[in-house]
Amino acid sequence: MAPHLRVAIGADHGGFELKQALVEHLRTLGHAVQDCGTSSKDPVDYPRFAHAVALLVAGGQADLGIAVDGAGIGSAMTANKVPGVRAAACYSEVLARNAREHNDANVLTLGAAHVGTEAAKSIVEVFLAGSCTAERHKARVALIREIERGRGRESAAGGGDLDPADVTRIAEKVKQLLATGGRVSTVAIPPDQLAKLIDHTLLKPEATRADIQKLCAEARTHGFFSVCVNPSYVKQAAEILRGAPVKVCAVVGFPLGAQPSEIKALEARRAIREGAAEIDMVINIGALKGHDDDLVHKDIRAVVEACQERGATSKVILETALLSDEEKVRACELSMKAGADFVKTSTGFSSGGATADDIALMARTVAPRRLGVKASGGIRTYADVVKMISAGATRVGCSSSVKIMEEALVLAGRRP
Repeated sequence: MAPHLRVAIGADHGGFELKQALVEHLRTLGHAVQDCGTSSKDPVDYPRFAHAVALLVAGGQADLGIAVDGAGIGSAMTANKVPGVRAAACYSEVLARNAREHNDANVLTLGAAHVGTEAAKSIVEVFLAGSCTAERHKARVALIREIERGRGRESAAGGGDLDPADVTRIAEKVKQLLATGGRVSTVAIPPDQLAKLIDHTLLKPEATRADIQKLCAEARTHGFFSVCVNPSYVKQAAEILRGAPVKVCAVVGFPLGAQPSEIKALEARRAIREGAAEIDMVINIGALKGHDDDLVHKDIRAVVEACQERGATSKVILETALLSDEEKVRACELSMKAGADFVKTSTGFSSGGATADDIALMARTVAPRRLGVKASGGIRTYADVVKMISAGATRVGCSSSVKIMEEALVLAGRRP
């Protein structure tokens, strides 16, 4: 039997009776059920209910979802429009098992006109009990997520992001090298791969348009993953980098995180409209330390929703130097619940930056949801980057990126 799960379920009028039977069955099995409607056999539109289920799953309020209509196809189409959702229409236990084990499906759709009540109960049980554990399947699911975020074309062409498996291999190689304690004659992370791990950053209040021009030119030259800038420079950076694989990342609620949630969401939406593909938002640190977890979740979720509307990546800055380990873990858990894509250590404007211990703690905490971990703050040398990747970072934000690349080139036997 599957462990007790939070299951969101919804149906249109054609699936109402089957939904009611499944709600009762799920509760008998011990699962926590959130019924999204409909509440009668009166005619309604299936997209509304499939969408409601998908939003709960994408937002982390439900572990899995079930949507029922006449055929199950329309609900699957609707649910799959929500970023983070992988919905599958299944008419047998075999398909349900495949959907979970091979595709890591998180929403099951059923056709009440094609599946009887007892068969549907069995399909649901198989779906809830399944999981995607084989590395070859997980790697393919990762490709789905990359395509969803708008990176599939670059990956297919051999450019763009590093595959998550590449990051894992890099981290393992770095750990092996560090474990030997010996000197190595070659660079642990090849320069071209290193560049794809770096957000080239300029967030100083005195930065000028000329400084942003230089930042973008450096990012083009070295092939950094992105430039990270303040919101007022997003439009300029996007114009300069048009046609380049380098993305634009904007900070939101920066650097204190004390702005109201709706202001952060507006800031994120504007940055995305002007060309930002990634948003790094600062949490409400005081609310976290005051154990107002509902406010922290709402704060993160507001920005995540703004990102999901346009397919942007959301990163949550924790400002780890100000937090206890318990608070860091809780912040990571709230970020997962809110549906964020990354957790990030620091703004670089507080009393401290990234540490290997914090990265390791964050990486362990977000592993169940496979969020990325961004190390930022105080990363100034190639050795600093190696240390962070070894600890579990999948992205690094730094303003010393050019110097770090020069070090990597020298270690690789190539003159900068």
